Amino acid sequence: MNLYSGTNIITEEQAIEIVKQLDNPIIYTTSENSYHWISKHLYFSYIPEKIELFKNKYKFRQLTKSIFPNFYFREIPKKDLKTIELDKIPLPFIIKPITGFLSMGVYQVSSYEEWIKTIDLTTEEIAKTRNLYPECVLNTNSFIIEEYIDGEEFAIDAYYNSIGEPVILGIFKHIFSEENSVSDRVYCSSKEIIESNLHEITNFLEKIGNLAKVKNFPVHIELRRNSNSLLLPIEVNPIRFGGWCSTADLSFLAYGFNSYLYFYYQKKPDWCQAFQGKEGKLFCLVILDNSTGKNVNEITSFNYDKLLANFEKTVELRKIDYKQYPIFGIPFRETREENFREIQNILNSEISEFITVKR
Repeated sequence: MNLYSGTNIITEEQAIEIVKQLDNPIIYTTSENSYHWISKHLYFSYIPEKIELFKNKYKFRQLTKSIFPNFYFREIPKKDLKTIELDKIPLPFIIKPITGFLSMGVYQVSSYEEWIKTIDLTTEEIAKTRNLYPECVLNTNSFIIEEYIDGEEFAIDAYYNSIGEPVILGIFKHIFSEENSVSDRVYCSSKEIIESNLHEITNFLEKIGNLAKVKNFPVHIELRRNSNSLLLPIEVNPIRFGGWCSTADLSFLAYGFNSYLYFYYQKKPDWCQAFQGKEGKLFCLVILDNSTGKNVNEITSFNYDKLLANFEKTVELRKIDYKQYPIFGIPFRETREENFREIQNILNSEISEFITVKR
């Protein structure tokens, strides 16, 4: 695996025994693909139950119903999608897999015409993503329909410490190209974004933690602040921070602290120190999803140099095998707040100007 020299590698049996000795073991996974192993081998602990509580979007809505009693949601088996009575569902709504990852299978529906198109798009996407992830990560046998939440969207990396208190390690504003978009293209962090939301979101996480009763537990939470300034959860992703080692690594590249170590050592960020010299700067990660309209088999190359020429400063670029996953790469960027046009340009891009296709 090309791990660093001196990395302490233990057997599965040793790992299981370590967990058995601890009431609230500190476990982090870099991939949700590990959920199956945890469920199979750590069944004696509370961890599989808590993973399922958050990962299953219907169970999570049931968990938080006491906080948001008027929030509409319902579960729909895949076989019933074409027979659903749309006039009994408030529009607009979001439909997504009951167990999902990234924005795969996520659609917003505002009319009957959109619903008919969505059924076809969902069927098509299911076929494309069937073998990408195990069922514990992406399960398209059942879907959840829930009311659409308007307003600003944020992603949060945090952990609940040994006594169940939330510790925030990063707040990232999810930037969209248009109001109805559900794309994961751009997430931004800054001194202003964190300072203006830290207290309110910490209180929000306390409410979730009190219901879920978790300790030593990392989470990646997506939420929105609606037009009435009410924070509403979209989903909580268990025992990890941002997928593909993204948002937590952005915190390190932007502010200099390691979110993974902070979780293991139960440390809290010194935000005053972290923000020194960061005034007026935006730190963003860009997920280069394949929005070109071209099948991956038609694409022969991606011009990363041409892409980076559009950015003021690229802190790091991670190229991804787009033949295997529907993502070309993840650049981490730094720019001035007044240069927001740079972000808008990549949001509006279909990425097709950076690819070469077969002739």
